[in-house]
Amino acid sequence: MSQGHAPVLLAEVLDALAPRDGANYVDGTFGGGGYAQAILDRAKCKVFGIDRDPDAIRRGAALKEHYTGRLALAQGRFSAMEQLLVEQHETGSDGVVLDLGVSSFQLDELGRGFSFRGDGPLDMRMEQQGSSASDFVNTASEAELADVIARLGEERQARRIARAIVAARPLSRTGELAEIVVKVLGPGAARHKIHPATRTFQALRLHVNDELGELASGLAAAERVLRPSGRLAVVSFHSLEDRVVKQFLAERSGRVPAGSRHSPASLPARAPTFRLLPPRPCTPSAAEISRNPRSRSARLRAAERTSVPLAA
Repeated sequence: MSQGHAPVLLAEVLDALAPRDGANYVDGTFGGGGYAQAILDRAKCKVFGIDRDPDAIRRGAALKEHYTGRLALAQGRFSAMEQLLVEQHETGSDGVVLDLGVSSFQLDELGRGFSFRGDGPLDMRMEQQGSSASDFVNTASEAELADVIARLGEERQARRIARAIVAARPLSRTGELAEIVVKVLGPGAARHKIHPATRTFQALRLHVNDELGELASGLAAAERVLRPSGRLAVVSFHSLEDRVVKQFLAERSGRVPAGSRHSPASLPARAPTFRLLPPRPCTPSAAEISRNPRSRSARLRAAERTSVPLAA
């Protein structure tokens, strides 16, 4: 397993996926390869690893060589897993695992700009291309900044933070942004368990990478590629991600009728395409949190694909 990254809720993810000989699995957020390696060690199966970050695919080269013929890797978004599987000459999958958010590698490399724990370029791009966090904070209006920070960061002081960012522009460093947030929230905020810049950085990262949109598309893609009895395991780290996963599985398992924003009662009930495993999410044990503090907010939701075909 790659050094520097501990896969969260690993035993629980393996129990949910139940890897078996002859099957194939998708690790849609390959990262350090921890889940992929554990799956490959559990059964004589194949794993297809996908990651938006080209660094993750490069890191996985040694693991791919170790599991020759059993591990394939591709750079891309997990929302594109259907097409990426076709390119691997696979027609479906027996299991999909998604470990959402930012990896330990990305957090620890200051040059990627994901962390406020040290100074680095204000980047945050998972794919290392396209518009960066710096581009957004330096060009967005005060109203746009406040909306993103409030909606994706759940930050109550979003308007004040946005106003301070606009006044301090241009910004190019993570340290600059973190200092602005600390000044806005006051010295007392720095004594809390959560760093005062956490919500603002989360919001910008989610916005720059469209992570919630990617998640919604990725869950639908997993529903399409999973064979009957195939398993889906999703590990999330904050309420916004977990809410998307919870709502998707509630609808697809028949617990909540799928509705429309305009006429929620007008749509017929759909046959369940998933069965929840288990009905409630799993959270890390005290022992795991002690070993890996970054796991403290993790939640695992899992489900099994039924034989119900998707509506055309």
